[in-house]
Amino acid sequence: MAPYESDRTAGAEGLPDEADDVRAGRRKAARYVVPVAVVGVAAATIGLVPALADSGDPSLPKITAEQLIEKIAKSDVQQLSGTVKVSTDLGLPSLGGLESGMLSGATKGSGGSSADPQSKLMELASGTHTVRVAADGPDKAKVSVLENAAEYSVIHNGSDVWAYDSKSNEVYHSTAPAAEKGREKAPKDVPTTPKELADEALKSVDDTTSVTVDGTAQVAGRDAYKLLIKPKQSGSTVGAITVAVDAKTGVPLKFTLVPKSGGAAVVDAGFTQVAFAKPAASTFDFTPPKGAKVTEGKDSKDSKDSKDSKDSKAPESAPTRGDLGKGLDGLKTIGKGWSTIAEFDTGGQGMPSGSSSEGGNFSGFLNSLGDHVKGKFGSGTVFSTRLVNALITDDGKVYAGAVTKDALVKAANAAH
Repeated sequence: MAPYESDRTAGAEGLPDEADDVRAGRRKAARYVVPVAVVGVAAATIGLVPALADSGDPSLPKITAEQLIEKIAKSDVQQLSGTVKVSTDLGLPSLGGLESGMLSGATKGSGGSSADPQSKLMELASGTHTVRVAADGPDKAKVSVLENAAEYSVIHNGSDVWAYDSKSNEVYHSTAPAAEKGREKAPKDVPTTPKELADEALKSVDDTTSVTVDGTAQVAGRDAYKLLIKPKQSGSTVGAITVAVDAKTGVPLKFTLVPKSGGAAVVDAGFTQVAFAKPAASTFDFTPPKGAKVTEGKDSKDSKDSKDSKDSKAPESAPTRGDLGKGLDGLKTIGKGWSTIAEFDTGGQGMPSGSSSEGGNFSGFLNSLGDHVKGKFGSGTVFSTRLVNALITDDGKVYAGAVTKDALVKAANAAH
């Protein structure tokens, strides 16, 4: 089915006068659909393969991009259950499983529990995973990651958050303070569902973005409109984002992000089954299994360390985009929109050469993963994925973003 609009820009001039109300509505709607997060790296910059329960192009009433965005914003679905398939392909080199270990170690909580969400969920930053989700209002949610002969679940029920790893038979428990009731203690800014991924993408809609309605589709047996979001800026590595929006409820059912370089989606997440009925109350019940090791989070009322948690510097969740610059020297951004580049100084700690006595063979190995570049800034190494690239100069400056290698070099040259 042909697109309803050939090219309609959404931004300061493209959105209707009530754009502020739409954004406010979008923030309201975001509270209701499974707030627990699992995907990982791609969320910092914001899509399963195309064969995800798509079949046919249903005939639906015409709708404009602005109307479809407003439909998402006004969606007030508080109850649902279903199965989501999530696939992430950043194009990272295979290190024989070492990369998964490094991700886990980098985010492991101070309690050291394998069930701690801030360590366990970050392991889902690559590969394909099946996730079961359920929600009943802002205070009840459950996410279960299905693995081979094992299951990992995070259950939010009222002020309690439980996480259980069946493989290790370990349990992690935390209690949300009264002021934060309705907010889980899982990693933030790491979307789980197509809804959450779409919310992240819609935050980037401005005058640097083209937004159109690209026909219709069927996802998980439901009729949906396809919202197509494309950067107008040439320096971005993002090719396009497609969001399949349920025609009846306005809930995003599928999210796909493809890179400008082509090939498979970088991130693709979509429902294979979904229902909007109230889940059984027992869905959110949890009792630690017999013999399970239970670790209490620092914010839990049962934790011995709870009285000291206010002064503790241990992270309670995965770092958010706002946290990434803390502790870095002079973090700032270059450019705007989809071509934004983050710049910061590591304090002179650049990449050591392979012959360095300090770096040794390991530094040589790291350098082999990147491309050596030169410019007015001197020299450095660009480390690339299919979406996010980073230039580390020999004098310790870092330039990173969802932009091309040439854009990073240009930014580094302009800064010198």
